[in-house]
Amino acid sequence: MQNQRVEYSILFVCHGNICRSPTAEGVMRVKLAQAGLLGRVRIDSAGTHGYHVGESPDERSARAAARRGYDLSALRARQVSDADFAGFDLILAADKRNLADLRRQCPAHLQDRLHLILEPLGGEREVPDPYYGGSQGFEAVLDLLEAACDGWLRQMAARAD
Repeated sequence: MQNQRVEYSILFVCHGNICRSPTAEGVMRVKLAQAGLLGRVRIDSAGTHGYHVGESPDERSARAAARRGYDLSALRARQVSDADFAGFDLILAADKRNLADLRRQCPAHLQDRLHLILEPLGGEREVPDPYYGGSQGFEAVLDLLEAACDGWLRQMAARAD
């Protein structure tokens, strides 16, 4: 079996890396596998804050994701590091607050790597934080992330053509 070379890398970022960003990582991992690109695109997730470093994703996120076929069980929270800015081609923030935090930390020459996760859906839409809400919020987040990941995949495919 031939090894595929990683050609692109994406980092998903939210506040604590236990709800939105690990869910986005799980969704994108499945979508990349379905497209036959998993070995060519490296993905990860992180938080702008280190409150939950080493923890598993929020149980409600993991349950909602599992119902749709996304396994988050191997993921552990980590905080964005300075090395991430040079190490990832695309850094996608869940909301404007996290994007602003990333912009403050990111070197000026790498700022073009920073975007909102929902950018392919148009405008400056944000992924709402479901942490303090009910289970319906986690389902809504999944709907948004599935659509956004499809959009990013379309953009990657268009660039490859």
